[in-house]
Amino acid sequence: MHKLERLRGWLNEVAQVPWLEAMRTLRERFREDRLGLTASSLTFTTTIALVPFITVALAVFTAFPMFAKFQDVLQKWLIDSLVPDNIARQVLGYLNQFAGKASKLGVLGLAVLLGTALALVFTIDRTLNNIWRVRTARPFAQRVLIYWAAITLGPVLLAVSLSITSYAISTSGGLVGVMPGSVSVLLDLLQFVLVAAGMASLFHFVPNTHVRWGHAWIGGVFVSAGIELAKKGLALYLKGVPTYSAVYGAFATLPILLIWIYVVWVVVLLGAALTAYMPSLLAGGTLRRLPHGWRFQLSLEVVQQLELVRLADAKGLTLDQLCRVLQVDPLRLEPLLQTLTSFDWIGQLREVLQPGAEARYVLLVDPDITPLQPLLSAWLVERTAQTEKIWQIGHWPSITLREVL
Repeated sequence: MHKLERLRGWLNEVAQVPWLEAMRTLRERFREDRLGLTASSLTFTTTIALVPFITVALAVFTAFPMFAKFQDVLQKWLIDSLVPDNIARQVLGYLNQFAGKASKLGVLGLAVLLGTALALVFTIDRTLNNIWRVRTARPFAQRVLIYWAAITLGPVLLAVSLSITSYAISTSGGLVGVMPGSVSVLLDLLQFVLVAAGMASLFHFVPNTHVRWGHAWIGGVFVSAGIELAKKGLALYLKGVPTYSAVYGAFATLPILLIWIYVVWVVVLLGAALTAYMPSLLAGGTLRRLPHGWRFQLSLEVVQQLELVRLADAKGLTLDQLCRVLQVDPLRLEPLLQTLTSFDWIGQLREVLQPGAEARYVLLVDPDITPLQPLLSAWLVERTAQTEKIWQIGHWPSITLREVL
């Protein structure tokens, strides 16, 4: 019952999204954040890292003989669901061939392959943090642990899930056989949900900031639907315009695969941008227009709000609460909070007894004796040899935080 209510709430949230404004935002973000160029970079890195990923996955299945029978199921699903049918069989054959040869390398060769795979995941990590405007990535050891678990355990869990589902469908053939195409529909739905779940997990766990599961799922469903549409569109194009086969012959699989990887990364990056801006889109007209010098002004307002709740029971405010009070979106506010944290003006409190609770920001300084100089230098006029005269004339070094609150 509780899950049904959560699903109903999520559907209501999806219905409230201004999708026309969302498409306009994605267009702006694609241009301003140069997501097309980023997708090109990720396409190159992905092409280099495909064989290492397949090699690591094969090594996992080889190390655990009980999972060996799931290997074919997983490979078939990955190709059928993520690659257009026109090139699926050739891609699977080439990857298996290359991975089989790579598995014969020595320790140094395998280390290079693993480094190539990690280079891809770190590139993804950096790209998503940039979309969320996060300056500080997760600690290196934590990132390695997360991605290593995804690379090794992910294929096994996915294969087990697919095998169980396939077995359940096959054993209930008499039950579902009365509905034409029902098995195909169920498998297609499973593929759609698995891709959406994977993307939602990527958007939730990778950025070093709080991303609500509901928003991550909206982005995941967007990506899954986008990949399906792109796959069908590319298949129709290749069927109607056999240019690549006529020009490249047997070599046509490579350019088609490169184009497909690029299209997939564009869809994934747009899904990430949609997820990142979802709080702003849902807030809609409640967000205020920010004037020139808004970073300085907004930083002062953060300090002011945290001082107001300093003596309250909560002692501080979460990011969502600050966004509602100040009427701004998280992507603009979070970099300012990181700057104030670097000044040691504010800090984060995390509930030990409630691990899933969102951290609260609290004020750490006394405004009566805290110099305003760090904030002035960060967001108004940096104190340098060329601007020293301005600082001295305005007596800025002697101004305290209290005087401007």
